[in-house]
Amino acid sequence: MSRTVRFLRVCCLALHFVAGAATVTLIYPLISDRSRLRLKQRWSGRLLDILGIRLDADMAGIEPGSLIVANHISWVDVFVLNAARPVAFVSKSEVRQWPLIGWLAARTDTVFLRRGSRGHAKLVNAEIDALLNAGKDVALFPEGTTTDGTHLLGFHAALLQPAVETGRPIQPIALCYEGDDGERSLAPAYAGETTLMESLRAILCTRGITARALALPALPPHGYNRRELALSARARITTSLGV
Repeated sequence: MSRTVRFLRVCCLALHFVAGAATVTLIYPLISDRSRLRLKQRWSGRLLDILGIRLDADMAGIEPGSLIVANHISWVDVFVLNAARPVAFVSKSEVRQWPLIGWLAARTDTVFLRRGSRGHAKLVNAEIDALLNAGKDVALFPEGTTTDGTHLLGFHAALLQPAVETGRPIQPIALCYEGDDGERSLAPAYAGETTLMESLRAILCTRGITARALALPALPPHGYNRRELALSARARITTSLGV
């Protein structure tokens, strides 16, 4: 892809975020929650189009008010999930400081977590509990950080507690990115020392990326503690991805 085309796509991406900010500021206060979710889904899908990422998602069978747990590869994961099924997110507090992206996230049902703070985790769990009880899906990445997609880290169990307490299902989703040859693509990976701009450049320089999101059988929280549920969710995702 030529530099001119990449530059134009970056410009389109910037304008898309500005349009998103305008929508959240001017339109969100005037419309229902359901309409907001539709707009968020449409906006996320358009962002993937600008990045040149095709979405292949199977979200069949997800019960409203589920706690969604997924493996974490890239900053794009959030938009992949929202394009497939708009959700509220639990995100690290650092995201709130990202220019424009953090501002948008704070106004679109994102719960920010200060990692390493048990007291704050309890407050976050209370927010998750309220969202689940309102029938909203809440998504989180229990690895706590990203990988390049070739393996999974351990799942932190603490944030699964609201599902246990409210009796809401825990919904594992397997995420992966493939190239046009059908093999795993590392281009979207935002892991290790890779910067956000390096990840963006790699995506824009790679043709034919497909993001796949597959909803796996849900885990009923009854009769299990959060650690057992975290292990089961991780095992299902690992098996699905073959990693």
